[in-house]
Amino acid sequence: MRRIRAAAVGAVTLSLVLTAAACGGGSSGTEGSNERPKTLTYWASNQGANLEADKKVLQPELDKFEKRTGIKVKLEVVPWGDLLNRILTATTSGQGPDVLNIGNTWSASLQSSGALLPWDAKNFQAIGGKDRFVESALGSTGVQGQDPAAVPLYSMAYALYYNKKMFADAGIEKPPATWEELAETGKRLSGDGKWGLGAEGSNLSNNIHQVFVLAKQHGADFFTPDGKADFTSDGAVAAVKQYVDLMAKDKIIAPGNAEYAQNQSLSDFAKDKTAMVLWQTASATFTSQGMNEDEWGVAPAPVQSGEPGPGKATNSMVAGINIAVFKNTKNIDGAKKFVKFMTSDEEQIVLNKAYGSIPPVKAAQQDPAFNTPALAVLRETLATSATALPQVPEESQFETVVGTAVKELFADAAAGRPVTTESVRAKLEKAQQQMPKK
Repeated sequence: MRRIRAAAVGAVTLSLVLTAAACGGGSSGTEGSNERPKTLTYWASNQGANLEADKKVLQPELDKFEKRTGIKVKLEVVPWGDLLNRILTATTSGQGPDVLNIGNTWSASLQSSGALLPWDAKNFQAIGGKDRFVESALGSTGVQGQDPAAVPLYSMAYALYYNKKMFADAGIEKPPATWEELAETGKRLSGDGKWGLGAEGSNLSNNIHQVFVLAKQHGADFFTPDGKADFTSDGAVAAVKQYVDLMAKDKIIAPGNAEYAQNQSLSDFAKDKTAMVLWQTASATFTSQGMNEDEWGVAPAPVQSGEPGPGKATNSMVAGINIAVFKNTKNIDGAKKFVKFMTSDEEQIVLNKAYGSIPPVKAAQQDPAFNTPALAVLRETLATSATALPQVPEESQFETVVGTAVKELFADAAAGRPVTTESVRAKLEKAQQQMPKK
């Protein structure tokens, strides 16, 4: 999931909402009328530098859809910090949209609510067939063995972005490939009001993505094979501590980053205040903030040792955005037409080019726009060294409670309070206690 994206919802609320039955419908129309409404409502996620940037990208495409189909699409771009809470509220209030974007890591949780249209073989056929989509993207659309709850829209992966000028000024010739090298490089780049690495300590989803990858590298997971929460294993504790120690111990992240939640670290990078960021598909954001493409470089995200790959050499989660339909929309045919339009080869090229992401549609990936050096790193990561977050119904609660634990540990580090193995384990134990019991 891109640009991440705090899902600031309490675990208890999540548990209650996700087990509730959905009601109501999204699109406008006359109650009791047999005439299908000619308007769809669409909640888009914030993919660009800001909400206005998204409107500039999306509105011409929605106008194109209206011209072709006669169906008007009412657009609302929802900030990531609000999106999950808005969706969960909509599943019970009936005041939701017809079509919406979701972070792909939420697919299983929202699938368990029963509110989203299942994408069975018939529905996939209505948008051109399931085999049009890349397999790794389909792996983050819901619980394995069930009909997907959504359709892949944008694919992304994490990479290490580095400021070439700051590297050159410090005499650093190449980006770090391991975490040890990253800490050493970051120390050389920190000082005089500048910092080696940017982070978003109050961004719950970003926290999860980073510590999930580190847990994989430590041979751990946050869930057992049968789906039970397992937050306090030695590997999970080591992963969280290693991430927070970039501020607490290595001191290459500014203490103020503990409060960052909405792309502030990317802004600092674009202003030459921070030399490196670990982010999903960030090139379009840097360009929108005035950087030239030759001012930054892209390298695979670090591993503990060796080169990125599967298992303990995982260096990214399978990131991305899915598009979903509330199944009780008054215009199911129009909603499916809109999904077909948004995932068509033509639109996949337009939209993913605008956002600097990778199309999850195979044919669209062949466009030369997605063979740039920066995207080549991301494509290689998705193909060889990225792993999907656990597709379990409790994934949203996991993002909230563990993401909050990491946020609180960053706050400790920023305030100069010690971050120890014991304090990390205590935070993760508290988080695990907030998860639904199985």
